[in-house]
Amino acid sequence: MVHSLAGELMGGKLASRRPFRAPHHSASMAALVGGGSRPKPGEVSLAHLGVLFLDELPEFTPQVLDSLRQPIETGETVIARANHRVVYPSRFQLVAAMNPCRCGGGSPGQSCKRGPRCASDYQARVSGPLMDRIDLQIEVPAVSAADLVLPPPVEGSADVRIRVDAARQRQRERFRAHGATRIRTNAECSGELLEKTAMPDGEGRALLRQAADTLGLSARGFHRTLKVARTLADLDGVEEVGQIHIAEALSYRGESLRQRQVA
Repeated sequence: MVHSLAGELMGGKLASRRPFRAPHHSASMAALVGGGSRPKPGEVSLAHLGVLFLDELPEFTPQVLDSLRQPIETGETVIARANHRVVYPSRFQLVAAMNPCRCGGGSPGQSCKRGPRCASDYQARVSGPLMDRIDLQIEVPAVSAADLVLPPPVEGSADVRIRVDAARQRQRERFRAHGATRIRTNAECSGELLEKTAMPDGEGRALLRQAADTLGLSARGFHRTLKVARTLADLDGVEEVGQIHIAEALSYRGESLRQRQVA
């Protein structure tokens, strides 16, 4: 329906695959979240139930990036006008990529003329509240020529897909047992349901409490860490969330926690 409203379906055809949207970093707020005198859906709604890929994340206008905060949190985009209000679905998976600094010289063997200041200024273009909504933050080192000729990983994509399918099925059964039939993944869990389905063991609770106290973990970060840890346990095929799952989930939020400590 969203793609039909945007005029992207020709000849009455239905979409046969999940969307993948990759807007350019020069995209306006209206292009990203929707708008106009007769409000049309933007990229966040066109990516509903699919992937929204934002390459060169800090190159987007900061105000445009911050407009993503509500759709990420609620799965909806609200466009309000003087005499009407339109709500579009916007439950997407956000994937973003960025260089450590504007000059791209933060890799081993390369130097940046402005040093740490370049990286801090560049990364500051992405606000803390938006980073707090990104659950998995991973630093990917540059690929060397030797890396390109390495043998493939032991666990290939087909094997990972089997584990993901099994984890998804485990989540559906768990939510069904709690009467939450409309919820499909841990990411959609409310705080109340999360406390019933994702509370870790004693060691895991102690680690999470320590992280909240010493690392400045926000309430949102607390719940999002639990969701990731619950998913890691599902991928491992175990019902109880353990300390190892909490530790791994916290490691994926490392960059935003470091930024919070510096601030």
